[in-house]
Amino acid sequence: MILLPDLRTGFYTLFSLFCWLMDLDSCYSRFQEIVMSSMMPDWSLLPEELLHFISQNVENCFDGVHARSVCTSWRSNIPFPSCLLRTSYSLPTFAQFPLENKGSCTLEKIPLFLFRVKSPPPAAATSPCEYFLGGIRRDESEHLMELPSPLQCSVKVNIPGNDPALLNVLDCQIFPLGHQCRMIGWDLEEWRTTNYRGVAFLPLNNGEFIVLLNFTKSLFMSRSDEMRWIQLKKFSDASCEEIVPFRGKFYGTILNRDLFVIDPYSLDVTSLTPLQPLRSVKYLVPSGNDDELFLVEKILPPTGVLDFCRFACRVSKLDDEAGKWVEVSDVGGRVLFIGYPGNVSFCGKELPDGCGLSGDSLLCTGGPGNVTYSYKYGVNTGREEDDLNFWRRFSGENRVTIINTSPVVALQVER
Repeated sequence: MILLPDLRTGFYTLFSLFCWLMDLDSCYSRFQEIVMSSMMPDWSLLPEELLHFISQNVENCFDGVHARSVCTSWRSNIPFPSCLLRTSYSLPTFAQFPLENKGSCTLEKIPLFLFRVKSPPPAAATSPCEYFLGGIRRDESEHLMELPSPLQCSVKVNIPGNDPALLNVLDCQIFPLGHQCRMIGWDLEEWRTTNYRGVAFLPLNNGEFIVLLNFTKSLFMSRSDEMRWIQLKKFSDASCEEIVPFRGKFYGTILNRDLFVIDPYSLDVTSLTPLQPLRSVKYLVPSGNDDELFLVEKILPPTGVLDFCRFACRVSKLDDEAGKWVEVSDVGGRVLFIGYPGNVSFCGKELPDGCGLSGDSLLCTGGPGNVTYSYKYGVNTGREEDDLNFWRRFSGENRVTIINTSPVVALQVER
């Protein structure tokens, strides 16, 4: 859950700066009269024109959430940020296919965020740095206006052995991570096991969209302007592992370790296997708004007992114009998360020094055990048989403890 506190403290200074920047002399004078008339001003008396200027100039989505917590009038005049809403899309039924579920379905896009909890100054250098990775939703009890700081949105933070926690977003550094898609009204047990990787949403021009659905070793596609499912021609005997949209096409991985790309218009399926195939588990990691698509390959040993501490990774970037993967030794300063609640990335350059995580690294949240390290390129393990041209766990940096993975990922990074 996220607690949205009252913003009365310090707002006078912030608003004064705002009026100065906007050159709102008359508004500022009137605001001063209101503030000086009381030590605890009634924010509901703020002139309507000032509320209008504030609502028009709130750019950060969480600033809008904070502003709505000031009082009832602010809450009614400042709209809830659209980027925090879960967008829903109606999908056709499966009546034409012999599937158990023939009822209507809905696709929901869930905004994802990474929250870095800031430690108190005295403990900042020694205490672990905490992160929460998960989805955001509006609180269902928003109508309870008598609350001094009405909840605007929430993320469930349930850590084993602890009561559900309220996370104060004012004490967090927040990174948007895009969206995940979830099917609503789909109750088949086999579908549940695919988590979020079994459906991909591709927006088109003029508000239309295409959905690709992975179910029982088959791929189904539906266009919003046709509202019917088309079963794609089978192109592999193995099951599809995950699918992601990228620059107008769908990309996916198959259980036999192949990769493919689907043109949603021609329905052509093309193999996109790396030039030097490896025996590996493959993960697709989109970054930004169609900025980059990374392929992370966790290399499996040829024989013998699996030693997870000695796993190596190869990372490639898609060159979609050439239709091939290009191996890379850095990921543009990003941190790539592999595992729960999905494969995502954020810009590590935005993190201050000493926060535990650094750019150009991989972090696996779905591996065995709850203690791990980031993967870095060219790590010298001291073993002659380990090739430096791969990404390996870097134990010389910071140990990461995975406290929880559901309903959100909770991390502690030692410093």
